[in-house]
Amino acid sequence: MAIRRVVPNVQSEAVGESRDFYGLLGFEEVMNLGWVMTLASPSSPTAQVSFFTSDRTAPVVPDMSVEVDDVDAAYAVMRENGAEIVHPLQDEEWGVRRFFVRDPNGRVVNVLGHR
Repeated sequence: MAIRRVVPNVQSEAVGESRDFYGLLGFEEVMNLGWVMTLASPSSPTAQVSFFTSDRTAPVVPDMSVEVDDVDAAYAVMRENGAEIVHPLQDEEWGVRRFFVRDPNGRVVNVLGHR
């Protein structure tokens, strides 16, 4: 299984202000679903940060997102090793397949793959 990118997720009520602030560092908005916005570096597109007001289809806002090349394999590995699944594996309407798992530090990780 290969990692494609890792994105820190920030829960925020100041999404517009965050876009403006991180824009000063060169980030540009690449996705905005109203409840989640992702900024990326134009020169290094996998350098990203996301801002969440909430998560529309999950019980919590994840602390970070890890995109992998085979999300089904990642899910199987986590379940086989007894990891706490916070949000089950499912296809989302915006084109990703994902699940949430809790790490040993209590952080929630959104593991995803694009369909």
